[in-house]
Amino acid sequence: MARILIVGGSLGGLMAANMLLKDGHDVRVLEKVRGSMDGRGAGIVTHDALTEGLKRAGLDDSESLGVAIDGRMSLNHDGSVGIEIDMPQVLTSWSRLYHLLHRLVPAERYLQGVSVERVEQLADRVVVHALDGEQRVTFEADLVVASDGIRSAVRQQFAPQIQPVYAGYVAWRGVCDESVLSNLTLNTVFDTFGFCLPVGEQIIGYPVAGPGNDTRRGRRAYNFVWYRPAPAGPALDALLTDADGVHHPGGISPNKVSWKNVSDMRQDARRILAPQFAEMIEKTAQPFLQPIYDLASTQIAFDRVALMGDASFVGRPHIGMGVTKAAEDAAALADAIRSHGATAEALRVYEQQRLPQCQMAVDRARWLGAYMQSQAAGSDAHTTERNAREVVAETAIDLGRYGHVTAFRPTPAPTQQHAGAKHAEH
Repeated sequence: MARILIVGGSLGGLMAANMLLKDGHDVRVLEKVRGSMDGRGAGIVTHDALTEGLKRAGLDDSESLGVAIDGRMSLNHDGSVGIEIDMPQVLTSWSRLYHLLHRLVPAERYLQGVSVERVEQLADRVVVHALDGEQRVTFEADLVVASDGIRSAVRQQFAPQIQPVYAGYVAWRGVCDESVLSNLTLNTVFDTFGFCLPVGEQIIGYPVAGPGNDTRRGRRAYNFVWYRPAPAGPALDALLTDADGVHHPGGISPNKVSWKNVSDMRQDARRILAPQFAEMIEKTAQPFLQPIYDLASTQIAFDRVALMGDASFVGRPHIGMGVTKAAEDAAALADAIRSHGATAEALRVYEQQRLPQCQMAVDRARWLGAYMQSQAAGSDAHTTERNAREVVAETAIDLGRYGHVTAFRPTPAPTQQHAGAKHAEH
């Protein structure tokens, strides 16, 4: 039995914790947020690998993950149906998965309000230095797994050169209750994975569980993601500035998004989107805003410390793979520890397996987002064309599952210079 610390108690950290606990290890999760995290986040598209990962983490097959749909469609500007594709999927939500995974972790192993400051590697163990409220505390372990998100404090210590890169556009997101929507919206797009593709922009949406993780008809919700160009500089800065004039360069929390920006966004929705999507946006109580980033690490194992989930790689949301990638990371990590023990060698094996797979996911997400990125480059640079059917058919799917051949062609992964060599010591 090994002592393993997981930094970050969101979905990726919870999956890793549950898999390692099932393998008999002494696992503790260090989460900086104190109090309930339930209700955060928005919609999540499930994939086969995510379903397998959740089962491995201990979820019962009988648990309902979310809302099942039969297909997807695109809406024209006037609300009429354009493209329709049969494509069964199950759509879930951050809140639903968090509830299912969190209850599997014994309360004494999920430590909240613990903010990691630095990680110290010794010859035979790792020491984590942290703040628990105002008290300085330390934790010792055989391995540390960092699943602390795109702004990972652990990655900042071990690989400060790896930083998120802004893609030139943002996503307005929100969840609208089914009960407030018109029959037009309910009878056309609500029970599908929906798209609308105005020039220079893209919105997608799909049904998810409603308040209280309720999946009964009439009590569900519709999750939307509206991609809009916002070049770095004044345009992005304005979106990340709240109504009091405070700028939030690292990302703005939902309750800080300026009401003026929300009002402008809703007005644009009425002007350029299909009426069904415009209605959802109008009736969503608190839309929120996320700049779109790429993050690609060249190293994710540092002796007895490993990165996983969004701490290691972040692909744009077009592939809908963020949580699935975290599940694959967690499974690969658990497999490596089974084979090699809680050692630096296990983490090197994990890295060798996951680096090329994660890089391919980021590359495919960039491919799907190339049209949106081109919109922020200036009017003279709008050379990327968009194939509407390709967008509808390729967004957030399991490659090869539905019988069509993807147009994405991955580039050969470069040889990692440090693979097999001694890793940097920190």
